[in-house]
Amino acid sequence: MSDSILLTLDGTQHDADAPFLHADDLAAVRGDGVFETLLVRAGRARGVRLHLERLARSATAMELPAPDPDEWRAAVENAVKLWTAEHGTSDEALLRLVYTRGREHGYAPTAYLTVERVPERVASARADGVSVVTLDRGFSIDLAARAPWQLLGAKTLSYATNMAALRHAASEGYDDVIFVSSEGAVLEGPRSTVVAVYGDSLVTPPTEIGILASTTAQAVFDLADAEGWKTKVEILRPEDLVAADSVWLVSSVTLAARVTHLNRYVMPVPADADRFSDLVDRAIAAEDN
Repeated sequence: MSDSILLTLDGTQHDADAPFLHADDLAAVRGDGVFETLLVRAGRARGVRLHLERLARSATAMELPAPDPDEWRAAVENAVKLWTAEHGTSDEALLRLVYTRGREHGYAPTAYLTVERVPERVASARADGVSVVTLDRGFSIDLAARAPWQLLGAKTLSYATNMAALRHAASEGYDDVIFVSSEGAVLEGPRSTVVAVYGDSLVTPPTEIGILASTTAQAVFDLADAEGWKTKVEILRPEDLVAADSVWLVSSVTLAARVTHLNRYVMPVPADADRFSDLVDRAIAAEDN
């Protein structure tokens, strides 16, 4: 029996153990769709506004009909209500929004939400950090500008390369990956954004080099600016990460995972590591996100 919840935009709850997608849905046969993943904490989905804004940008890039933000927000609230009714508010959950082009022969788009328990790896990554290997992503930092059809700034369902990179990292004894461009610039993780901490400064790579705009990093930088941190968006290289006080992989569900090893280099343990993770926790709790 599944511990998941499956919900469509019309508010109908479906059996999460029963078949749902048509076999010719373009999400299944071509990865032709977009998605968002949100954290449910203390009975509330976090970062809803930022995620719905990014869902709309991804849909535009994919030339999908514009998602109705009010309809999706209502569905998010309904999904969280159903989850908390069954599980209470003490356990965290992963809420996924999926929006596909629909069936292959001209049907309407497919849209649904799922809620499930946060993966076990998340608690370990938050508490113990992650060892990371840098891998070549195979493109130049100017590819996004030269080839917008590559959809480098959209959160699409085409995650085969990202999952392959994570499997390769695991086979080499690492927990996670930081992609680098053909020029050696730091890009992003398969499911995270890179943030380097230098004293009171936070630095993350620019989205213009072909990476996803992070909702979590945006919330963190907004709060950091308000609290007197210096924030920068600039190109980083692996040697810049080695020189940082700490490096973090930031994402909507794991939140903040400190990089403990970069390739075979053991990263220093900062005396105030909790300061950054606390900043992330408070940033995603902001009501207007």
